[in-house]
This record gives sequence, structure tokens and C-alpha cells, in this order.
Amino acid sequence: MTMLGKPWIRWVVVLVLAAGAYLGWQALRGDTASSTIASGNGRIEAAEIDIATRNPGRITEILAKEGDFVTAGQVVARMDTSQLQAQRAGAEAQLQQAVIGVATANSVVTQREAERTAAIAVVAQREAERDAADHRLDRSEQLARNDTVSRQVLDDDRARRQGAVAAVAAAKAQLAATEAAINTAQSQVVAAKAAITAAQAVVQRIDADIEDCALKAPRDGRVQYRVAEPGEVLGAGGRLLNIVDLGDVYMTFFLPTEQAGRVALAAEARIVLDAAPQIAIPATISFVADVAQFTPKTVETASERGKLMFRVKARISPSLLRKHIRQVKTGLPGVAYVKLDPGAAWPPSLPPVLTQ
Repeated sequence: MTMLGKPWIRWVVVLVLAAGAYLGWQALRGDTASSTIASGNGRIEAAEIDIATRNPGRITEILAKEGDFVTAGQVVARMDTSQLQAQRAGAEAQLQQAVIGVATANSVVTQREAERTAAIAVVAQREAERDAADHRLDRSEQLARNDTVSRQVLDDDRARRQGAVAAVAAAKAQLAATEAAINTAQSQVVAAKAAITAAQAVVQRIDADIEDCALKAPRDGRVQYRVAEPGEVLGAGGRLLNIVDLGDVYMTFFLPTEQAGRVALAAEARIVLDAAPQIAIPATISFVADVAQFTPKTVETASERGKLMFRVKARISPSLLRKHIRQVKTGLPGVAYVKLDPGAAWPPSLPPVLTQ
């Protein structure tokens, strides 16, 4: 009797064939979840922001330590402002001088306008004297034709008329000079006002520099690195702190070509962290690379590293981040799941979703 003739041997063969057939059928039909849900390993990342000096100077104090939470607008460091305060005092003095200069220029304009008024009166007086000299000369010439007045009187009247005409011309010249002086004084007023504007601009610029010496956090976040210490002198753009923007947190992962091509922007995603496998963090796809690249070295198998992959970002909702901001940490590893089919259901193996 052969070995196949034994009953238990036949049952083993039947079971092996059945198992093989089932596995082959599963391979042919494909896994529904794998065709509608893609996943990839990644780490939690966030935008990093450097807090740096705008102007060179010495650090007087740093008010935040590594790991501290900071809010937008919070002062995290201060620079020495003694030199800027001295410059501001000088700029204020120049501003006061400019204000006095405007008052002086306005008084000069008033004086020149009074001189013009007086010159107008002198012109009127000289013209009246000229008219009187004209009438007297006319009478003298008529009388001289009848030999009623002497030749000397006629000559004197002619001389008086010529003097009156010259006096009118001189008065008008003086009037023109006063008008030119008024224009000059008015231009001095404009220049003095411009000096005020320039001095105010200098004060405002120094005030802005003083305000910039109080370094503030631009966003809510956590201090990641403290690059400098109090007492150090930094140049313009010198870094003091590096903070992680906890309002822009995401996981970067990689998908192969056939899956990345089916991922839509704003597609629904889930993130399961190794540190908290009991919950799934809701996210949306905010970025899909348009150029393929090799998978990173953190993927352990050689076969996976040999495939071209596309970088994908799953971004966590800012409102959810604000609610759990104290628990947000970057660098945590985990797995990101994304729907390739918007109508697909999440597999029951995923943990419950963290509510917002």
C-alpha cells in the first residue's frame, strides 16, 4: 500500500490543496482595502521658524528656554537699546529745531508781508506826489507861455516832476523786492516743514529699531533650539531661537507611482502614531510631489528602496492642533493612511478617530 493510500495522508493533501486554492483565489481577487486605501511610514513634522535680529547688537536677555511654548506676539528676547535711545534723543532735538525753524520762517514771512504793505503805501504816496508835480508843471508851462512866471520857476517844476517820477520807480522797485523776499521766506517755511517731516521720519525709524529689539514670536509654537545666549553680540540676521510652528503640522510619507497617481489633494487621511496606536488622527492631503524620487534610507528593505516613490504630505487640521497643542510633538514616527477612492470606507482595523 502506498502512503497515499493511508486516510490521514489523503486528508493532509486535500487540506494543502484547499489552502493553496484559497490563497490563489485571494491573490486573484485582490484585497479591497489595499486597492482603495494606501499607507506609508513617516514622521510628524512642522514648519520651523528662526527668530533672528533685524539689526546688529548685544543680547540683554532671552526669555524662552528650549521646550517652552510661546504664543504669537510674545516677547522671547531683548537686545540692548542704549545706543538707539541716544540716537533717538538726538533725533528729537533735531525735530524740535525743525519746529522752531518753521515758527521762525513764518515770522519772517509775516515781516516781509508787512514790508510789502508799507512798500505799497510808499508807491501810492510817490504816485500822488508825481501827479501833483505833473499838475504844477502843466500850470507853470501855461503861465510861462504868457510870461506870467519866471523861467526859473518852470525849471524847478520840471525838476520836481522828474524827481517824483524817479521816486515812483524807486518805490515800485522796493515793492518788487519785498514780494521777492516774501517768496523766499515762504520757501524757507516749506524747507523748515520738510525738515520736520525728515526729523519725524528719523524718530519713527529709530522707534521701529527699538521695537525690533524686543524679539517676538511670529506664531504659536514650541522653542526647539536656543542658538545664542545673553551677552553675545550678533550681526543683522543673527539667530537666537528656533521654534516649531504648531499650527502647521503634517506627516510626510512616500507612495509608489500607481498609488500616488490616484491621491487627490484634500483627500481624507488618517495618521496612527507609534506612541498612540489607540487613536487615529484625522488629516487631509496638502501636497503630492510632481517628481518621483527614491525612497528614503529609513525604509529598511532593499526592494522598497529600489522603487521610485512620490512624496506626500498629510496635514493635520489647525483647529485640532490648537485643541491638543500641549500634546503636539514633532519627530514621532507612525503610519499615514489615505483614501484613493473618496467613497471608500475606512477599514475596521484602524483605531477610532480623534475628535476635534
